[in-house]
Amino acid sequence: MLRGGFALLETLSGTYTTVGKDGYIEFEEKRSIFIGRAKRVTSEEEAQAFIKDIKKKHRDATHNVFAYILGDGTVARYSDDGEPQGTSGMPTLDAIRKKGVTDVCVVITRYFGGILLGAGGLVRAYSHSASLALEDAGIVTFEPFEELSLTCGYSEYQKYSVIIAASGAIVDDTDFGENVTIKYAICKTDSEALTKKIIESGYGKDIPTVTGSRWDHK
Repeated sequence: MLRGGFALLETLSGTYTTVGKDGYIEFEEKRSIFIGRAKRVTSEEEAQAFIKDIKKKHRDATHNVFAYILGDGTVARYSDDGEPQGTSGMPTLDAIRKKGVTDVCVVITRYFGGILLGAGGLVRAYSHSASLALEDAGIVTFEPFEELSLTCGYSEYQKYSVIIAASGAIVDDTDFGENVTIKYAICKTDSEALTKKIIESGYGKDIPTVTGSRWDHK
């Protein structure tokens, strides 16, 4: 998946940290049930769609608090969704910032249990929920990856497969037709070395071609 609209290989540089998968947690505080979810998003549209979906699933909840950060952090939004100002949305946003992640949306659903938590209790509960949801999602570092395609004969396929797998590349697809075409992606900094190894192994007969780029993680 491309991040933030980046499509050209030359625009992909550096690294960024985000969540590796969807996170989900539940915990109880003074009979109030808190459900925390974290999801990787790459646009405000994706974030809002995620928030809308959670609100629909938990339309009977007392509150559905959210916060998200995109890109370099200049896009950051949050909502207290009816909780006292500053007790939920901002603590959720702060939890995201403390993890050092971006391109992530966190939604905390609360079912009120009848006991007031007070301002301090709410801040702690929402901060804790967000932190747990992010931990469950896992923190990963994304890097620029090159997408490549290698077409070879069946007799060379096994040899190249072993080389590609040993490099840590991600095999996206393998097409078995008249020849075999392996589509794979590898961290940009490791791509040249892998290509050289493939060419040397095949005595220059089969040469991988770059077909695209994306953000991914090892």
